[in-house]
Amino acid sequence: MTAGENPVDPSLAQAYDRWTKAAAGVLAKSARTTPEELPEPPEAMLATPTRDGVTVRPLYTRKDEVAEQGVPGEFPFVRGADPARDVTQGWRVTERFGDLADDADAVAINESILEAAANGTSGLWLAVGANLAADDLAVVLRGVYLDLMPVTIDGGADGAAAARAFLDVLAAAPAAPEQAPTTAATTHSLGLSPYTAAFSGRASASAAQATELAVAAPAGVRAFRVDGTDFAQAGASNAQELGLIVAVALAHVRDAVAAGLDTAAALNQVTFAVSIADDQFAGIAKLRALRTLWSRVADVLGASEAGAAITHAVTDLAMFSQRDPWVNMLRSTVAAFGAGVGGADQVTVHTFDAAIPVDQRTSRSPFTRRIARNTQLLLLEESNLGRVLDPAGGSWYVESLTSDLAAAAWTVFTDVERQGGYSAALDGGAVASIVAESLAARDEAVAHRTAPVTGVSEFPNLGEPTRSEGSARTTDLPTASPALARVARRFEELRDRADAAENRPQILMLPLGPVAEHNGRTTFIANLLAAGGIDAINPGPLSPADVADAVANNPHVVAVLCGTKARYADDGGAAAAAAREAGVGRLLVAGPEREWTADEPVDGHLKVGIDAVAVLTDLLEATAPTASTGV
Repeated sequence: MTAGENPVDPSLAQAYDRWTKAAAGVLAKSARTTPEELPEPPEAMLATPTRDGVTVRPLYTRKDEVAEQGVPGEFPFVRGADPARDVTQGWRVTERFGDLADDADAVAINESILEAAANGTSGLWLAVGANLAADDLAVVLRGVYLDLMPVTIDGGADGAAAARAFLDVLAAAPAAPEQAPTTAATTHSLGLSPYTAAFSGRASASAAQATELAVAAPAGVRAFRVDGTDFAQAGASNAQELGLIVAVALAHVRDAVAAGLDTAAALNQVTFAVSIADDQFAGIAKLRALRTLWSRVADVLGASEAGAAITHAVTDLAMFSQRDPWVNMLRSTVAAFGAGVGGADQVTVHTFDAAIPVDQRTSRSPFTRRIARNTQLLLLEESNLGRVLDPAGGSWYVESLTSDLAAAAWTVFTDVERQGGYSAALDGGAVASIVAESLAARDEAVAHRTAPVTGVSEFPNLGEPTRSEGSARTTDLPTASPALARVARRFEELRDRADAAENRPQILMLPLGPVAEHNGRTTFIANLLAAGGIDAINPGPLSPADVADAVANNPHVVAVLCGTKARYADDGGAAAAAAREAGVGRLLVAGPEREWTADEPVDGHLKVGIDAVAVLTDLLEATAPTASTGV
């Protein structure tokens, strides 16, 4: 049963109808029309569609109630995988080690781990490769209680060797005086993700190696890490990421069964990595929807008791900006909130400078790691988010969003299955095609600033340090896949290009009338231009007679008239003529075309809803022709 399918109490339906009529009256008034002329239903004007085709409605009531979802740790596991989670600890604060500058060698990494554990870290994610060899794992994990602290291995191309080395360390670890039972929170992961890596281009062990290790894995260890971040970083929507990782997980289960495991044992070799961004309700619903989907798969396979999805939520690297990176702390806080409330078993918050190339970072990793760790600890220790399991459960909105997102993801999953399963869909290009389509839609929304990026496309800071040209498109980052396409990258490419010019590009604003009239438009233009690295010069309030002097004192190729519709009608034509006569080669107007009624022609309009990336690229060509191209 999906949201909205429950029988509706007649009195509730009548109350909802009354609300609908009242809302229609308000909407009609604001639109200067009548309720009868509004679309049906009128409240659709207040609804928000997502990239997954899910509609977020303005109001949720008891008519959206869904069936009871059970309790945490029991089928269908919507409310959590772990029936025995320690609510005094909450989810595991999982920190990554092995690929930052301070991770110089095994001894240094071990010291960092022990210090982090003493300061709140309760899970480890180890990058085996550049700074950490598989043979060093015994040193790195010295002093770590492996029955209490879950470890995830990221071994890249050496994943199989790293997994075997970890299993050796685990087997040699001294037995605890009192062995703690393995739970969803303490399950180790060998981190083998060959199928998702095959999409993103990450180095990985082979599927055959992963299956061999899954068959031999001891209790408390799972071999397959189905990594949704490979899809999310490339631009997949939430439903696409969920549908694809369920398809990948099923492919692993089939491999393991073919290798000799029974269905329940094969299911118990899977863990999921899920990308969580800064839409808190989407993050909550995403994790709940994944557990819904995986329990359904397990039920169809005849092993419903093994259908608990163990989840490692990772803050979405694609949402991180290089410009104004401090804002990433806020994005991470919202994402961590969604992950925690959504019931993730482990959560990793990337450092706020995670999108910046390592050699350009100005903050030391102990500081950035501490901020990332404390983001979670504040939510756990001060906000007490871990003390209630599935606190969003029962919310009409969250339950409806969970159900709708699960239905959208199930469509993605079944489409993949109809093509012969994940490997066939990947080889045939279907996976790349749907993710590319989602990325294009996301990029278009960002370019038109309907999906704003604070500190980048909105409220940028031109005074911050510059980045090396080409930084915006780099994928050479810890935890990044070669398919990484960050949300902010296209605006940041413009900023890199403007910074590379000999002199910062400038455009002259020509504010007409008093400040009270033009301030909204000059602020809009200054922010729009700054998003492309262009400095907006504001000479102050002008009359048409002042325009020539303003242009003479600030000679620029491009100028923008800024005023109200009424001011354009009174002074726009004279001001435009004065600007042309004074030498302005390209004259733009702040505001829509319908507001410009003067006979004097202009060269374009800067308004809400334009393709800002395209417009700013064009303006950079006009104002900084010597800056290198490549946007």
